[in-house]
Amino acid sequence: MHLSLRKTVFGLSWPLAVATSLPLVGAMLVPVQVQAQATQTISGRVVAADGTGLPGVNVVVKGSSTGSATDADGRFTVAAAPGSTLVFSFVGYTAKEVPVGNQSTLDVTLAEDTKQLNEVVVVGYGVQRAEAVTGSVASISGESLREVPTANISQALQGRLPGVQIAQTSSQPGATTQIRIRGTRSLTASNDPLIVLDGIPFPGSIGDINPNDIQSVDILKDASATAIYGSRGANGVVLVTTKGGKKGQKAQLTYDGFVGAKTLFAPYPMMNGPEFAALRKATGLYNNGQPLYTNTLDESDDVDTDWQKLLYRTGIQSNHNIGLTGGTENGRYNFNAGYYQEEGVIPTQEYTRYSVRGSLDQGVGRYVRLGFTTNNTYSLTEGSNVGVYGALTSSPLASPYNEDGTLRRTIRMPLDEQWVGTKDVIEANKDRWLSESRNFASYNSLFGEFSMPGVDGLKYRINLGVNYRQGQGGSYTGPGINAVLATNPSTASTSNSLTTDYTVENILTYDRTFGEKHNINALALYSASSNIFNRSQINARDIPADAFQFYNLGLAAGEIIVNPNDQQYVKYGLLSYMGRVMYSYDDRYLLSATVRSDGSSRLAEGKKWNTYPAVSVGWNIAKESFMQSVSAVNMLKLRVGYGVTSNQAVNPYSTLGRLATRPYNFGLSPTGYQTGLFVSEAPNPNLGWEFSKTWNYALDFAVLKNRLSGTVEYYVTNTEDLLLGLPLPSTSGVGSYTANIGSTQNKGIEFSLNGLILDNPDGLTWEAGFNVYANRNKITSLAGNSPRDEANWWFVGKPINVVFDYERIGLWQEEDPYRAILEPSANPNATIGMIKVKYTGTYNADGTPTRPIGTQDRQILDVNPNFEGG
Repeated sequence: MHLSLRKTVFGLSWPLAVATSLPLVGAMLVPVQVQAQATQTISGRVVAADGTGLPGVNVVVKGSSTGSATDADGRFTVAAAPGSTLVFSFVGYTAKEVPVGNQSTLDVTLAEDTKQLNEVVVVGYGVQRAEAVTGSVASISGESLREVPTANISQALQGRLPGVQIAQTSSQPGATTQIRIRGTRSLTASNDPLIVLDGIPFPGSIGDINPNDIQSVDILKDASATAIYGSRGANGVVLVTTKGGKKGQKAQLTYDGFVGAKTLFAPYPMMNGPEFAALRKATGLYNNGQPLYTNTLDESDDVDTDWQKLLYRTGIQSNHNIGLTGGTENGRYNFNAGYYQEEGVIPTQEYTRYSVRGSLDQGVGRYVRLGFTTNNTYSLTEGSNVGVYGALTSSPLASPYNEDGTLRRTIRMPLDEQWVGTKDVIEANKDRWLSESRNFASYNSLFGEFSMPGVDGLKYRINLGVNYRQGQGGSYTGPGINAVLATNPSTASTSNSLTTDYTVENILTYDRTFGEKHNINALALYSASSNIFNRSQINARDIPADAFQFYNLGLAAGEIIVNPNDQQYVKYGLLSYMGRVMYSYDDRYLLSATVRSDGSSRLAEGKKWNTYPAVSVGWNIAKESFMQSVSAVNMLKLRVGYGVTSNQAVNPYSTLGRLATRPYNFGLSPTGYQTGLFVSEAPNPNLGWEFSKTWNYALDFAVLKNRLSGTVEYYVTNTEDLLLGLPLPSTSGVGSYTANIGSTQNKGIEFSLNGLILDNPDGLTWEAGFNVYANRNKITSLAGNSPRDEANWWFVGKPINVVFDYERIGLWQEEDPYRAILEPSANPNATIGMIKVKYTGTYNADGTPTRPIGTQDRQILDVNPNFEGG
């Protein structure tokens, strides 16, 4: 036996282990006679702090392989001898040891382990402890996301996770962001990741999800992790888990919110009046009677107008949320209502979102659980019609004011006449110049779960996701608004779209631990999904009155345009079978294997189905016996994964070809035309899947009592049979067709480091995180083994995103050698003071260029960053 003593010196204490075979009583050693005792059956119940039974708790007799697990109600039965110790362990709770006396019943309460709960990650159709994960998964809590006040969770993710690139393509309030997980793979097919909300694939915009509702975000990056979602996860998966209540928790009403100002971070760097006047004088253009033009009546060399200052405003950003959460003895609920409003720095640009969310998870008896989650949003986006073009193209030498101090309607410049659009003018005309987009979305999922009696760990679950999204867009521009002529007629347009989809998933899981060391989690899935999209649009000119705006366009005095290409109806579906097994031995040796088969209606007959595997292994080196003496290392895990994923993200009906319309006017009347049809895209009866094969290598570590942890990963992805829209020669009579052509490669390295600097639960806690990653992609083949496609800027051996243009190296100077050769009359851009580009041709023996600069001097310029991080 072991006796634990505690020795104290100078006020400090630490445990002191003393090994002995005899009990220590005073100063005497008393011999002890040990007699083996027969085992007895002990039954009982394991509950949480709120009294709720915990299913699946491991109950093991310490020092032996004898044990069992609790049932759906937390009850257990185990054989143990008096004097032995039972160990109770469960994911998310602190393990507890209870000595066994002569009792036959035993009730145990486990306390939540907050730290361990944070280390449980969602891996798709289930959760895993972080130490058992073998695929590449990056996680962040909802609490961390809410540290950044924003309407869109993707903006809060910027710079937070390695390998996850967030690009904001618009500064307009409510605008969605572009998410790329480990770079770009496809040339023309979608590179967007799959969004999964509470286990159901999410068809809407990520901006529809209220950040205040989020419990955690887990991102699956490599093929071994994403293969479980099949073709929809080819570009990575973003798993969003929303908040839920706690069983037995009393009802709690909460409120949180913020209000803040939104100001311009930095204007575009433009010349002021004196600088622009000096430039004109130096070039000899548009200045005091010099060649071409003089200053116009609206310009003067002594004027200095900051057009950006006249445009931008200070916006207000506010967010308010009210929540109700709680639980019963065998259930939990969470409801939340939110309001978010954001004004942009550009006048009339606004985004407003109302959201209502609710979730219920209720047990019915010992074996059945039922529940639902509903997310409903209504959003209004305004001001898409207003931009910065006018402010950036107006001359700083032009005054916006008349002599009497009133604003001019337009300003005249040497080569242009511009409508004066200051913030005051735009705000005053907000009912005569507007653009609105209204969206209502309802995302709903229901589930039923049945635990098989008599078979511990076996469950059947059915998920049903039903979603509805409706959008209405409208724009109106009054007479003379944003136009040079005050008599310019008014224009208006309106559009409507409707998306409905459903997903049904049948899931069978088996999760058991045998002999305290062997854990098996097996899952089988069958799912079906269908999506229908419908859209229509109409445009009109010369609206009778401003009050009509974009409503009732049938009363327009001018032409009413219904473009057949703007009317759409699309329907597609996906069937899937999947199996996955995750096995771990003593938390040291880990294995995950997945096989998935998808059938897509978008692809050709005989090519619709595809089956592909994924496998990953892990080795927790720190748990080996030879590492037990290395106390500084708490976790050291090697991971290797390989998987195949596929992509079917092409437009539906690409296998059938496409028809486009063209109106023919036969001179009968201004509206007497007929609509003709022509083939715009050729059919492809052999269109199949795009494949990506990925290897992933990683090392996870934690040292110094887990105060410092991190991950290093390296990956290589080879994508084949690219889904590519290939242009055809005009002699074919068809513009293009979609085919499986070409290949790309993506590879990169990721490094993340997290440190706990100060940890005082009653005082200051300070954590710091750092990540850096680099991605390199290139095109490895194109159609017909061609080395380049200059029309699309695609070049074999070069990155997917490049600029094919001249390389600017300065300005032409009068003393530049060989300028006469490089700038013939056919190349006026090589005159003095103009941009000088790099010459890439050959030279004569005397060092003179052999030809003038031309199109052959265009360069393939890489625009990708060397590395990113945060």
